[in-house]
Amino acid sequence: MFVHFTVNTFTGKEWGDGTESPRIFDPHKLDARQWARTAKRCGFGSMILTAKHHDGFCLWPTRTTGHCIRNSPWRDGKGDVVREFADACRAEGLGVGFYLSPWDRNTPSYGQGEAYNDFYITQLEELLGNYGELVEVWFDGANGEGPNGKRQIYDWPRIHGTVRRMQPNAVIFGDAGPGVRWIGNEKGEAGTTCWSMVDPKRVPYAGFDASWVPEALMQGDPQGSEWRPGEADVSIRPGWFWHASEDDKVRTAANLMELYFKSVGRNSKLLLNVPPTSEGLLHENDVRALEEFFEMRRHLFASNLLEGAQVRASGGSTPAAVLDSSGDRYWQAPAGERSGWIEFESPAPITFDVLRLEEAIEHGQHIANHRVDAWQDGGWQTVCWGTTIGNARLARFAPCTASRIRVSVEFAYDTPRLRRVAQYRTRQES
Repeated sequence: MFVHFTVNTFTGKEWGDGTESPRIFDPHKLDARQWARTAKRCGFGSMILTAKHHDGFCLWPTRTTGHCIRNSPWRDGKGDVVREFADACRAEGLGVGFYLSPWDRNTPSYGQGEAYNDFYITQLEELLGNYGELVEVWFDGANGEGPNGKRQIYDWPRIHGTVRRMQPNAVIFGDAGPGVRWIGNEKGEAGTTCWSMVDPKRVPYAGFDASWVPEALMQGDPQGSEWRPGEADVSIRPGWFWHASEDDKVRTAANLMELYFKSVGRNSKLLLNVPPTSEGLLHENDVRALEEFFEMRRHLFASNLLEGAQVRASGGSTPAAVLDSSGDRYWQAPAGERSGWIEFESPAPITFDVLRLEEAIEHGQHIANHRVDAWQDGGWQTVCWGTTIGNARLARFAPCTASRIRVSVEFAYDTPRLRRVAQYRTRQES
């Protein structure tokens, strides 16, 4: 879960200009535990806070600038949103992450080269060194000054090196990685073909601009030399910050499920933004949508309808392992093979309309084309087909009833390995 929160929450803007007074920041009911409890209850694993957005206002009492929480009326200037956020996440067993905008519209040193890089690194070190272990540090290449505005060259090697030195276990998000990559849009949608590997020369740094960048980020590269899975960011509202005028424009649970299939279901990670109100609480409409979204996922994925089926394969080892929910085993085609199939026969016909496939990605992502067929009317009928699988591939289709299905790997760049095959049925409304 992404948490966008700053002075914009009080001004109604999406991009603050840096002239906002810290005095306007006063979320008098702020309860980071409410955020974290909601995230935990609704199935999220970690949260990322906008510790500083483009306006330059810092949600912690930084020593680098007066444009920070220390000069706000909230908690009489003695508060620390970052501290309360980190403590709340850990109390609920959630991972902690921070976003520190490289673009800063408040500080005079922005656009002055090394002077600003020094300023930025000092802020980064405060976040990395004072709030415990982090699971993710989030960067983008933001610089919206325009052709006549200030130009700042961000020192990405130094920035990434600082994270690796101070938080060696944290994943680094950036447009181009180096840990996980942006998926190339803010719609929460990965490419229908989505490799975890990339060619770093195609998108060499955050903010790199070329016509092929969106496609390269959405699709990845099967021949890529770096493992940089995609992360799909999107907001539960039209904007990234809370605006009262958008309280009735929150995404529905059904829409969130659609995003889930287009992100998690396409070998990506979903980073869903849920912004607190000016009171400092998640809005009831957002919470309701999250709870309904969780219930939809919980019900849909409650049990694999293939459990109890007989399993056989074109060759290789342990085909029945794909029904082992523990996830420690997998089916592997014979060494040297680039294709193969695995077949399931259930005691009685089963009606299903969702399929989940997973590769054993600790051995790499290799499957480039796959097809799923059902035995109907005396022959194999194609139910769905696709390209990449990776960590997860979710497919939805018209309800199909069959007692036999076959998953075929039509081509893989190396030995195919499937960790899981599962079929489900969407809840039928009475």
